[in-house]
Amino acid sequence: MKEHEDSPPLMIEKGEGSYLIDSEGNRYIDGVSSLWVNIHGHSVSEIEDAVKNQLNSIGHSTLLGLSNPAAEDLAEKLVRAAPSGLSKVFFSGDGASAVEVAIKMAFQYWKNKGETRAKFIFLENGYHGDTLGAVSVGGIDMFHSAFKPLLSENFKAPSYYCYRCPLSKTYPSCGVACADEIDRICSEHLGEIAAVIIEPYVQAAGGMIVSPPGYLEKVREIADKRDVLLIVDEVATGFGRTGKMFACEHEDVCPDMMVLGKGLTGGYTALSATLTTKRVYEAFLGDYEEFKTFFHGHSYSGNPLACAAGVGNFMAFENRKTLEKLPEKIEFFENELKEFNSIENVGDVRNKGLMAGIELVKDKSTKEKYPAGEKMGWKVAEKAMDYGVLLRPLGDVVVLMPPVGIEMDDLKKLMKATYRAVREVATES
Repeated sequence: MKEHEDSPPLMIEKGEGSYLIDSEGNRYIDGVSSLWVNIHGHSVSEIEDAVKNQLNSIGHSTLLGLSNPAAEDLAEKLVRAAPSGLSKVFFSGDGASAVEVAIKMAFQYWKNKGETRAKFIFLENGYHGDTLGAVSVGGIDMFHSAFKPLLSENFKAPSYYCYRCPLSKTYPSCGVACADEIDRICSEHLGEIAAVIIEPYVQAAGGMIVSPPGYLEKVREIADKRDVLLIVDEVATGFGRTGKMFACEHEDVCPDMMVLGKGLTGGYTALSATLTTKRVYEAFLGDYEEFKTFFHGHSYSGNPLACAAGVGNFMAFENRKTLEKLPEKIEFFENELKEFNSIENVGDVRNKGLMAGIELVKDKSTKEKYPAGEKMGWKVAEKAMDYGVLLRPLGDVVVLMPPVGIEMDDLKKLMKATYRAVREVATES
């Protein structure tokens, strides 16, 4: 915060397509989708029209004991788009809140079935939000260690961080070894574990860490074998980021719960959802006096304006053929990313779809990290601004996560400017 006091923030006043425009009229490509929430770009007519139309009816009404057309419509669209088997929707306000719902729902599922299972398996480098329940299943020490005295105790499994994995030097066996650790923990603590919670395919806040193919499918098999629930956190990976609507689809995995947020409204307003199966839902059915209901709710759950934005988001996907246009963009994106490997201080380049991490290292041969004080990632971000691009790194990992709907010409500009910024900062170091 001391450094922030000396550097006033850039004042963004407008957005057009993939561009952010500051108070002085400077235009920047939004290279990280305004912290991963923007899907189609800024000023999306389908979303704005849906919200305006909703304003003509009502701005808010509680979802506790009532409902509204926008919430019903969005829930139906989510169920249709989600992996087959996810048929129930619980709305919240943001990704962390939806994770809290999943954690509490998993615990109470077993409680309603007569079992007390209060432990969860999570991954090192995993991130699921900043509320205390979500932090209790978070694996990034820099974010979470300060709050350890406030947290519940759970089981940490290794990350599928193949570039720095201590279990293996090869990517495929790295994933197998990391998944086997989940199986080992399950077997040693039978009857204690309510669920495994993971980010499917990409640990976003952990540094855009991409799992090897088959990892997600293997974790699903382990959860089934050990009779624990599987929660997938698609807050960052959902809505086309990895090339499909949801990352689970790459391996045809249906989780017991799926958490959504960020891109749910196309970046227009806060809304999240926890989807679950009929099997989980039915454990909460009972007579009034049994108190099996899920005692959890939010003032703005199913807010009509937010849900209308979510409906508009789905309309934009359909009208603009967003998913259909992705393969060409991803192919170009991946070809451009290969060029970064030639830069001396780039240690690893990884991506899934339009989510990418470019890891900067002091020594390429040993993978030695830069001292934190050198702020290499931020130096790249500052340099990229000179070339009309806004980035937000994760430590020394330069993150690229443009809007899924970015036009090809803008994607080309983004990649050219980022390459130039990384090369120049690496050369100066």
